[in-house]
Amino acid sequence: MNQEDDATEGVYDATHGGPEGAWDDSDDAEATRRDAGDAESSRASRGWWDRNADEYQSEHGAFLGDDRFVWGPEGLDEAEAALLGPADGLHGKDVLEIGAGAAQCSRWLAARGARPVALDLSHRMLQHALRIGEGDLPLVQADAGALPFRDGSFDLACSAYGAVPFVADPVKVMREVHRVLRPGGRWVFSVTHPIRWAFPDEPGPEGLSVSASYFDRTPYVEQDETGRAVYVEHHRTVGDRVRDVVAAGFRLLDLVEPEWPAWNAQEWGGWSPLRGNLIPGTAVFVCERD
Repeated sequence: MNQEDDATEGVYDATHGGPEGAWDDSDDAEATRRDAGDAESSRASRGWWDRNADEYQSEHGAFLGDDRFVWGPEGLDEAEAALLGPADGLHGKDVLEIGAGAAQCSRWLAARGARPVALDLSHRMLQHALRIGEGDLPLVQADAGALPFRDGSFDLACSAYGAVPFVADPVKVMREVHRVLRPGGRWVFSVTHPIRWAFPDEPGPEGLSVSASYFDRTPYVEQDETGRAVYVEHHRTVGDRVRDVVAAGFRLLDLVEPEWPAWNAQEWGGWSPLRGNLIPGTAVFVCERD
């Protein structure tokens, strides 16, 4: 994998400002649970993904592929799940992918005749999209809470572990998605299954014992020696997620909890065959704009 391509041509930057100063590597970051608002969460996410994009693509790129649509570490494939609708119905649809990373999902959509736009907060992630696709897709750098598109611009919106787990105000993001979707548009997003927050983030047996309250919504924060957040993830219960969807004006059509398939022998962080066969690791919310 060539990590030397620092080209910026082809990425439209709609972000407002950016990280303040240079972001240090987070190897020595302190893990804690504390409040973290919109601005702090956004700065931390942009910095973390810019720093770690190369390592992430090197470690997970083979599993994700260049033009595959995977909803999570279990390997649930949109080609089989059809959560956005039948594949033959995607032709000609305008689709927004939020938290697109290297735009693998958007590339899969384009191959089926859709017109995807890949949006991500991280400039470095979008550089990997350029490296893989050589400018074959519209790429936009923007915050999911301030989408730079007109009302009713898209037929579908999707996000595979992008944006939603990392924002302090998910309803704000979903209202933005609602705004840019056309009536009847579908919004499908995947997140870490909320029950996982009660367990240690470990792939082995130590990750099978409850160690925290499922109802503790305090964000998980990694911070540097000055107390500045370098990574933030927000917890919402299943009920919270449902209420967020409804509050944004969507109708929940389905909640998919992918089972761990027999073919998948890989570990991905806290995801593993051991845990995946006992407790859910991913939740996929299928929603529709009324």
